[in-house]
Amino acid sequence: MKILFLELAEQELYDSQEYYEEQQTNLSNKFKSEVYNSLKRIQKFPNMFVKVKKDIRKCIINKFLFNILYSIEDDYILVIAIAHHHRYPDYWIDRIK
Repeated sequence: MKILFLELAEQELYDSQEYYEEQQTNLSNKFKSEVYNSLKRIQKFPNMFVKVKKDIRKCIINKFLFNILYSIEDDYILVIAIAHHHRYPDYWIDRIK
């Protein structure tokens, strides 16, 4: 199944990568790799992860304090947020219809 990102979720990913690159050399690549691995798990087993709101599921990214929040649509997976654990928990709720 194809994975698509909301524009805000994609921006969160880029902003997080930029932040990690400023913190330590190559940390951005490690973050990106863990996000990619999580997305592969979601793609392979989309129903495996816990529902947090209606049809929104949460996948915890290994080694980093982030979740991927997503929904399963008819023919694709929609990433709604790349959410840091310390952000207000439901800040992304307005992104869904």
